[in-house]
Amino acid sequence: MNDGYLSGKLLIASPAIGDPRFDRSVILMCEHSADHAMGLILNQPVEDLPASELFEQLEIEGEIPDHPVFIGGPVEQDRGFVLHSLDYHNPESTRQIPGGLGLTATRDVLEAIVSRRPPQQFILSLGYSGWSAGQLDQELAANAWLVADLHPSLIFDSDADTAWERALGLLGITPEHLSAVSGHA
Repeated sequence: MNDGYLSGKLLIASPAIGDPRFDRSVILMCEHSADHAMGLILNQPVEDLPASELFEQLEIEGEIPDHPVFIGGPVEQDRGFVLHSLDYHNPESTRQIPGGLGLTATRDVLEAIVSRRPPQQFILSLGYSGWSAGQLDQELAANAWLVADLHPSLIFDSDADTAWERALGLLGITPEHLSAVSGHA
């Protein structure tokens, strides 16, 4: 597989995923190389943790937006990530993602969110989804994931409940057409 070919793409969990942590997940791939892959789940809100509580815990004061906090994945769930539009950019800490997005994991982006010039669009995530060398390629070969092009309506849309179905729709697939059993011709 081409190095980096999944960066900026969406991974959509198939019924064959076999891991309840990723059931019906839509993941934005932030990095993909021969050594590792990293992405953020876009449709798993953290139960009972509004952004206001998170900002309070971090002692960040200001006009706190009414935003959900998402589970970005099972790795390092005590670490925060902000996926955002590129109207916010810190040259020292923001990683650009194909599709016109930025990923920042430092306190400065949280302070920008409550400032007079916040990023227009953002997602707050705790943790990330990560794969070691070759692991994601094996999962793709086992039909655990479908791959779709980035679509802005799935990134910053607050309707997490329908994100999986809408992501499948990008591929022209409806959930009833999927099977947990896969085969190879």
